[in-house]
Amino acid sequence: MDRIKFIRKEEKKYHDHCYDNYRLFEKGSWLYKPVKSVMESIALLEGKAPLNVLDLGAGVGRNSIPIAEEIKDKGGRVVCVDLLDSAIEKLIEYSKEFDVADIIETEKADIDQYSIKEEEYDVIVAVSSLEHVSSENILERVLNQMTQGTKKGGINCIIINSEIEEIEIETNKRHDALMEVNLTTDRMIDKLTNNYKGWKVVKQLVRPLEYQIVRDEKPVLLKSNVITFVVHQNSNECSRF
Repeated sequence: MDRIKFIRKEEKKYHDHCYDNYRLFEKGSWLYKPVKSVMESIALLEGKAPLNVLDLGAGVGRNSIPIAEEIKDKGGRVVCVDLLDSAIEKLIEYSKEFDVADIIETEKADIDQYSIKEEEYDVIVAVSSLEHVSSENILERVLNQMTQGTKKGGINCIIINSEIEEIEIETNKRHDALMEVNLTTDRMIDKLTNNYKGWKVVKQLVRPLEYQIVRDEKPVLLKSNVITFVVHQNSNECSRF
């Protein structure tokens, strides 16, 4: 099995377990609440309707369900893309439970191959998903598609991990981090900045993160620098965050 297939097999195992054992918006996991920067990005376009939103790597709806609730009475739609059957199935269930099924559109697809229509979306969200494309070159292509797929005055909100480490807790042994694209923080920021030349940077910050996961039934500490990067196309009114 090649490295990318192995990584995706392990990630599927991790996410399937999480989706089976934690309910959306239940305390005790990262599914507890939406990402603040994502919801702030939607609020930045308050007054504009309808809103078309693309959520790349939507999972079970941690962000897309609250977004759909926010725009429900304003028209628009939230297109949710994910590769995992378990994510799509749960997202459909949750969209019915939270009464936003008519706003949510699901597409089972690999972000590597997913085609974003030009000037289709007011907001494009990618939370902990772009580092899972299969190569650095594909990351650049997807970022370019995101810019091309955003309407004038639109927003892209990216949360992406960098400098990822995996350390076995019992032995303190470092393992090869199971992440498809694992760049230094500076290099990742340079890549984002170069892709969004001419856009207004609304929010850019780096936050260290660490949490425990399981690999081969052994506790492992995963550490990374999480980059938040929110940009607004062709707008001078971006000082609300």
